[in-house]
Amino acid sequence: MTFVLPHTLHGTGPHKVVAVHGWFADRSAYDPIVPDLDREAFQYALVDLRGYGEAKEAGGAYTTAEGAADVLALADRLGWDRFSAVGHSMGGSVVQRVLATAPHRVRRLVGISPVPASGLPLPPEQWELFSAAAHTPENRRTIIDLTTGGRRPAAWLDRMVRRSMECSDPKAFRAWLDSWATEGFADEVAGSAVPALAVTGTLDPALSAELARQTWMQWYAESRLVELPSAGHYAMDETPLELLRVVEDFLRGDGGGPDTA
Repeated sequence: MTFVLPHTLHGTGPHKVVAVHGWFADRSAYDPIVPDLDREAFQYALVDLRGYGEAKEAGGAYTTAEGAADVLALADRLGWDRFSAVGHSMGGSVVQRVLATAPHRVRRLVGISPVPASGLPLPPEQWELFSAAAHTPENRRTIIDLTTGGRRPAAWLDRMVRRSMECSDPKAFRAWLDSWATEGFADEVAGSAVPALAVTGTLDPALSAELARQTWMQWYAESRLVELPSAGHYAMDETPLELLRVVEDFLRGDGGGPDTA
């Protein structure tokens, strides 16, 4: 039986959008913006990658390439020939893989604090922190605190860690790190003319606006960068309305219905 990414659909609009979560969450990562989505212009499919949420028990390679293939298979199942793709952090790498695999199917590309298509090399001490996070809640808390500028309430950090531990399989979580951090495929997307928006948070020292300028902005011919001054790495939680406005304004940029190029 073919694996189908668990997903929820929001809206009935002609512009189809797949949204992919990051390393620390399942599709509930998008919960803060769901109530305010433009459901008449767009139809969103929020997905759980293998090893997360309703797909927590799903086996697989846990790679960005596999994730992209799963997204495309879901789009086929939904009858979406062309769609826009939104990805947060690790999900940003997955949606860039979607573009690399099937460039003719992607209308617009959005990365929210996206991992670059070149991967994200980590120095040894950071690698230790990240790799041990699979089984160590304290490491996950440290990472979330660091990437939000050390400014968020302790209770929020604790809640983010709890959700992360509950919604992810440790083995899958660890395997995903190897893929998004070490596998580069920038040569497969460089020069793409698909309009591509990167949204970064000023409080995030890791996946910063400067990194986006060196990577995303160099690869995509029609690239844009928006930096949210009050956000860190988790803009959906930190500045949901600002994020949603920026993303939906960008998605509306092609101005048309389902078949607009």
